[in-house]
Amino acid sequence: MATEQKKLDFIDLRAQQRKIRSSLEQRINKVLDHGAYIMGPEIAELEGALAKYVGRKHCIACASGTDALLMPLLAYEIGPGDVIFTSPFTFIATAEVVALLGATPVFVDIDPKTYNIDPARLDEAVTKFMKGPSGKKARGIIPVDLFGQTADYDPIEKIAAKHGLFVLQDAAQSFGATYKGKKACALGNVGATSFFPAKPLGCYGDGGAVFSDDDAMMEKLRSIRVHGQGSDKYNNIRIGINGRLDTIQAAVLLAKMELFDEEIGLRNRVAARYSSKLAGKVTTPYVEPHNVSVWAQYSLLTDRRDDMLGKLKAKGIPTAVYYPKPLHLQDAFRNLGYSMGDFPVSEKIAASVFSIPMHPYLGEADQDFIINAILE
Repeated sequence: MATEQKKLDFIDLRAQQRKIRSSLEQRINKVLDHGAYIMGPEIAELEGALAKYVGRKHCIACASGTDALLMPLLAYEIGPGDVIFTSPFTFIATAEVVALLGATPVFVDIDPKTYNIDPARLDEAVTKFMKGPSGKKARGIIPVDLFGQTADYDPIEKIAAKHGLFVLQDAAQSFGATYKGKKACALGNVGATSFFPAKPLGCYGDGGAVFSDDDAMMEKLRSIRVHGQGSDKYNNIRIGINGRLDTIQAAVLLAKMELFDEEIGLRNRVAARYSSKLAGKVTTPYVEPHNVSVWAQYSLLTDRRDDMLGKLKAKGIPTAVYYPKPLHLQDAFRNLGYSMGDFPVSEKIAASVFSIPMHPYLGEADQDFIINAILE
């Protein structure tokens, strides 16, 4: 039984590793034996497995979730004078890649129930921008799938089609989730995900992937991934990046894919148990009926956050806050001219959200310990 002195894990990667240790060692040893540490055969094997899993024609593995967002923007030739619409309630990488290219992120507030970009507000923002004399050109939308649940893509894609915009799905937290039967990364024109170790499908370092059915897009992405190379690595036909995934990380991901669907089921079981016991005491996560979440985080809302976090810490229960400051209030985006009050839903959620331990191997005794600590 768990006790108040027991140290809990926010995410338990060791339990997962024990289950697949043999497969991990076999796959990593194979890489050590052939010695192709960069772009070895496991990269193509992983890309094929990921594309099949998502249901898209192409997948390109890359060095991080940030590169997975940056590379499609490079392929679309995003630059100064371009505008990309996205959420202010996300990790900075979503808007950072836009700013890195000299383009302008335009933020749109979120749905108060799902915390994902609000399609109604998005429609208003895009329509208003199109009518205004900004001197800039709207190019795309980056919806963010927060905490494991996809954004509402049907209305988002309609808005995009109406105004001639592309949709780049930021599925860094939703790989394995489904939206109306479609897998995350199969939505929008291009899907991007992260394999950071804490993700539902994570490697043992940084990693990411890009998905699309567009042959021309993927040809560009393969070039961009390796410094914009053409017929060989010393023939450069565009500006690119060093965006390759290490072969050993591909080997790790291939081993983890063997139990990924099982783990999604376990995550949903843990989440359902949390929600059944905490409902009415704090604001528990809402998942749309047409969605299946992968529960990258299990996040609660309370107006007593600081007090609650302190008491949970005293009991050895780890917590995290995703995200305490929305992007429109970050110093890095001060030049955009936003201020407090511009996106009230994002600001309200940021002030009251916190996440508790969530992983497939969270036992009922430990979960009860966490639940009872919150209920106290």
